[in-house]
Amino acid sequence: MAKNNETDVTAAINLIGVGTDIKGDISSNGDIRIDGSLTGNLSTTGKLVIGETGKINGEIVCKNSEVLGEIKGKIKVNELLSLKATAKIFGDITTKKLAIEPGSKFTGNCNMGEESMPFTKTDNNIGSKESKTV
Repeated sequence: MAKNNETDVTAAINLIGVGTDIKGDISSNGDIRIDGSLTGNLSTTGKLVIGETGKINGEIVCKNSEVLGEIKGKIKVNELLSLKATAKIFGDITTKKLAIEPGSKFTGNCNMGEESMPFTKTDNNIGSKESKTV
């Protein structure tokens, strides 16, 4: 009897090849590699790789990301954002960890570390002087 396992779903790799232009939003539970272009928002619980020919014009939310191409818009990475030498980002970055190679270009604001990530159940009282009982 075959097992239905969640890791099979998240192991999926989605490819958008060179010469492919997508207009619209993308939502995925798997990894995504973009070598074409996307005009719209992208959200994935996996890793996002933007190849050297890849371009995104929109907001991005992902777990990890490696950027070799171009982003015009906000990017929010829950763990590690890696900007390679050919990367160009025109927009704001929010990430826990950031790695930048010499030659990459970035124009915008950057918020890093645990405090820059979205509120979770364990840190919903950060910044408040009183606690609330629910």
